Amino acid sequence: MPEAFLTVTGLVAIAEIGDKTQLLSLLLAAKFRRPWPILAGILLATVANHALAAWAGVWLDQLVEPHYLRWALGASFIAMAVWTLKPDQLGEDEAPVKAGRFGAFLGTLLAFFLAEIGDKTQVATTALAARYGEVLVVTAASTLGLFAVNAPVVLLGERIMRVLPLDLVRKLAAAAFLIIGVVTLIGW
Repeated sequence: MPEAFLTVTGLVAIAEIGDKTQLLSLLLAAKFRRPWPILAGILLATVANHALAAWAGVWLDQLVEPHYLRWALGASFIAMAVWTLKPDQLGEDEAPVKAGRFGAFLGTLLAFFLAEIGDKTQVATTALAARYGEVLVVTAASTLGLFAVNAPVVLLGERIMRVLPLDLVRKLAAAAFLIIGVVTLIGW
């Protein structure tokens, strides 16, 4: 399943750039200034969240007839393309203000797990797991993609966010989701 691993890693990484959880990573790094516990919290939260999402995707794959699932997945990938074009903003209620009393690791773990619920990358993980039918592969790949994008933000902070062309990245991510959606709809 190298194709699935590479596809999932790439799509999740691209979708995460400029996402609200990436903004959360930046806020956590600024608040705690302790990168290693923050990275450990992000990693563990992502593994748990994306394992649940991948399991749900495989479960849906087994529950829904292949013909209907193909149409649902194709439509969901196209919807992800449109959703990816909308820049995320971290609302005041999602900021890690209360996370401080738990410390860097536990605060990050809780804040990141909760922020990832219903997020683009979680929805994409569910859809990709339904497409590929592999919980472990999709969980590992989506975790790697998300972590690969968030680790530099935690380590380098605002410097990396200033030079990254977020608008171009969002457009590339949208194009990738659109292509996967169309390919899924036509049955390749």
